[in-house]
Amino acid sequence: MNRFLKLLCVPPLLVALASCTTPPPEGGEPGLPGSPGVSETGPLVVPPLNALRDTPARALAGRFQRAAWAELPGWSNDDLSRFWPLFLRNCQGLMRQTTGNLAAPARATPRAWQPVCAAAVSLGSAPDVATVRQFLQTQLQPWRVNGADNRAASNTVTGYYEPLVRGSRSQGGPYQWPLYAVPDDLLTIDLGAVYPDLAGKRVRGKLVGKRVVPYDTRAAIAASGTRPPVLVWVDDPVDNFFLQVQGSGRVLLTDGRDAGTTIRVAYADHNGQPYASIGRWLIDKGELRANEASMQNIRAWAQRNPARVQEMLNANPAVVFFREEPVIDPELGPKGAYGIALAPHRSIAVDTSFVPLGAPVYLATTWPSSDRPLQGLVFAQDTGAAIKGAARADFYWGFGDEAGAQAGRMKQRGQMWVLWPKQAGEPSAR
Repeated sequence: MNRFLKLLCVPPLLVALASCTTPPPEGGEPGLPGSPGVSETGPLVVPPLNALRDTPARALAGRFQRAAWAELPGWSNDDLSRFWPLFLRNCQGLMRQTTGNLAAPARATPRAWQPVCAAAVSLGSAPDVATVRQFLQTQLQPWRVNGADNRAASNTVTGYYEPLVRGSRSQGGPYQWPLYAVPDDLLTIDLGAVYPDLAGKRVRGKLVGKRVVPYDTRAAIAASGTRPPVLVWVDDPVDNFFLQVQGSGRVLLTDGRDAGTTIRVAYADHNGQPYASIGRWLIDKGELRANEASMQNIRAWAQRNPARVQEMLNANPAVVFFREEPVIDPELGPKGAYGIALAPHRSIAVDTSFVPLGAPVYLATTWPSSDRPLQGLVFAQDTGAAIKGAARADFYWGFGDEAGAQAGRMKQRGQMWVLWPKQAGEPSAR
C-alpha cells in the first residue's frame, strides 16, 4: 500500500502511520499494461501444473519448524465465515507465473500451491465454515517462523490503514495542497539489470544534458514553474502529508461535476529522496515537545502557523506520486505489493526475506494498547521498508477514521506461522 516512506521519528501514532512501505508489484506498475494485479471480479482459474514454468528458487532467511494446528493459539475461535472468498482471490495471485525478477519481492512458489488452489475450486464459492476449516487443516501444514537462533520469533506488529481526505480537481479556496501524478521526466533505473550484484536496487532521477541527477526535492518541486501533473488538490496540508505516508487513500471530491464522488489515489512512484520526519522537525525547532508530536497537534500547529506550513513540509524532501483508481469494492483496500486488494483484518505486510508474498499466515498478537488476543489467519500481501525481520508484521485495519485510530495505537508483539501445502515441504519462494 505505502510503497516508500520510512518511519516517523516520533511516538507510536506517527510511527504506525508510516510503517508500511512497499515497492511496485512484480512485472510492472499496478494498473499499467503488464501489471500482475489480480482481477477483482473474475473467477479463479487454476492452470495445469505443467503450464506453470518454474523459476530459480530464492533463499529465505527465516527458519521454519513444523507445528500442529493445535499449537496455533486461538485457531478454533477464528471466525472463517467471510474467509473463503479471500482465499480464492489469494489463489489468483498464487497462480500467476513468476518471472525471476530479483528486483521484486519474493513470492510464494506457484507450483507448490497449484494442487491446493485446484482443490479449492472444486469446493465451490461458498462452502460452510466447518468445511473451510477442514479444508485448511487437510491441505495445509503450519510452520512456525523462527529467528536465527532457531527459537520462535517474536517481533513488533504495527498497523496501517487507508485514509479519507477532501479534495477538488481544481486549485482554489482551501484546496491548495497537490497530490501529484508521476512526472514525465522521472527515471527509475534498475541497477540489477546492469550490475547483478545489485539485484533489487533501484535509483530514481532525471536527465540533465547527458547526466542522470537526483530528482527534485519537495522544496524544489513546490518552487518550480513546471510542477508534475496534479491529480487532485487537498484542503488540508497535514491530511495531504499523511496520505503520502500511507501511500494510498481515498479522496472525496467536494465540488465540480464530480462532487460527491470518492476516488482512490494509489502509489505510483516517488522522487527517490530520503524521508525526513516533520514531527522530528517540529521537535527540533522547539515548536512541539516529543510527547506532543501527534497528527492532531501537527495539524493544530499548521493552523496556527499558515505562513510556515510549506517550510514544515519542505523539511521532508521526499514526495510520493500517485495514480487514480476507481473504488470498485468499498470493503476492500488498495492493492498491496502482491497486486491484490488488501482486506481489513486479513492482510499484512511482511519482510519477504522471511515470508514470501501470497503465503497464508497465522498471526498471534494483541489488540492495540491491550493484552486482548488478536489471533487469526491473514495473507502476506504487502511489504514495507520498515517491516524487517522474522515475524515482523504490519496489520491492515481497513478504511476510515476508526481504522486509523486502531492503526495509530498499534505497536504490539506477535508471532506467526506460515501455512504451506502439505505435499510441498517447507515454505519456499521464487
